[in-house]
Amino acid sequence: MPARQTPLLALDERDRKLAGHLLAEFLDDHERNLPDVARIVPDVDRDVLTGLLQEPFPEQGIGVERLFRKVSDEILPNSTAVAHPRFLAYVQGPPNGIAPYAEAIAAAINQNCNFWQLSPAASVIERSVISWLAGLFRYPGTAGGILTSGGSIATLNALTTALHDRRPDFRRTGLQDARPPLVLYTSKEAHRCVEKAAAILGLGLDNVRQIPTDADYRMRVDALKAAIQADRAAGLEPFCVVATTGTVTSGSIDPVEAIADVCRDERLWLHIDGAYGALFVLSDRKREAFSACARADSIALDPHKLLFAPLEAGCLIVRDSEKLRAAFAVHSSYLTVNDDPLMLDFMNYGPQLSRSFKALKVWAALQTFGTETFRKAIDHTLALAQYLAERIQAEPHLRLIAPVPLTAVCFRINNASDADHTALLATLASEGTALLGPASLNGRKGIRACITNYRTTREDIDLIVNRLAHHARTAEPSLPG
Repeated sequence: MPARQTPLLALDERDRKLAGHLLAEFLDDHERNLPDVARIVPDVDRDVLTGLLQEPFPEQGIGVERLFRKVSDEILPNSTAVAHPRFLAYVQGPPNGIAPYAEAIAAAINQNCNFWQLSPAASVIERSVISWLAGLFRYPGTAGGILTSGGSIATLNALTTALHDRRPDFRRTGLQDARPPLVLYTSKEAHRCVEKAAAILGLGLDNVRQIPTDADYRMRVDALKAAIQADRAAGLEPFCVVATTGTVTSGSIDPVEAIADVCRDERLWLHIDGAYGALFVLSDRKREAFSACARADSIALDPHKLLFAPLEAGCLIVRDSEKLRAAFAVHSSYLTVNDDPLMLDFMNYGPQLSRSFKALKVWAALQTFGTETFRKAIDHTLALAQYLAERIQAEPHLRLIAPVPLTAVCFRINNASDADHTALLATLASEGTALLGPASLNGRKGIRACITNYRTTREDIDLIVNRLAHHARTAEPSLPG
């Protein structure tokens, strides 16, 4: 028999072995070098990036070895070190150790997770992940959901479902009729994805009520009730409340139990934006704080945060999966296959047809490390946040500006201006101490550290606080008194 030719876009045996070796070497070097990265935010080489933007793609390929060299020499040095233990500016943790390998497998088998015939095992894996996540919140057997790109799309899909549930003829009529405008309620501390979703769905930002918060930055239930009553009196139609379990700035947890009572009495859909905080339910010390989430109609959460999956991996869970299906299912004769009770056609539970195998990296990590390891990792971040808060409280030049219910720690330097805080953030980043973020709460500017990084240690916290205290002491004589 003649030798089999290598297909045009496949690697031959030699290049496969070389690519595997170089990839393993890259991942190993990346892991080993993380603690020694001098700059979390790179000193961007603009000439290199300009070259990457402007250089034409080659007519003849550069090959595997030169590709990896290009990645190591040009891309990696100009990338933010998000896995660094002192990357604490955002709610974004490092990927878990098995994730790159799971992603490679998903890319190799390239399952299209829209209808089950294209992805039978993937369909079951995604169902398994969603069932486990729903069980964390004690949802009933009717629950279902779908993995998404993140919490923003999960919230958009949830509000789409709530809209269809309120107006079952929405698919036919849209919002182009004479019925009263629908009104959505959320906290003034809520993530902007709620407003974005309202704008995309045509609800209009004028019909989004930002409810005031209490001293701990939680939605005020009395203000929510008053707003609903005022809108009904004005001839409008309240339809949904979005509560937040872990606001993006301070990590505050809205009083879900009381809000659920309001939604029950007023016949409103209750959605929980738990993109940051919901998966703290895994922690024994925080589980009770999330018990009322069981009453919500839908929950958005992000495995690419506290399950440390690589981007993208969000999730929407809906108490009644048939309502999710009613919002998104569309019959297409060319996609029809026989129903199978073991499988699910996920194209009927969200807006996408073509979908990647996102569930594999979540499933693989839970299989590899076990759920107990994730509980320990989450408890580790909670303990470090409390330690950071204690260190700040012990420093005479620093003060907390919000409670620390989860892992976001917001603070100020005494007598420092807003410009001083901005300048200090830049200094900490440029000297390689840490990447922290700005905070704004009730008009007060400050600094925010959010510990969602299983690599962070007490030594990292000590280094950060010691540098903060040093800068504050050094700058104090020149600061306004």
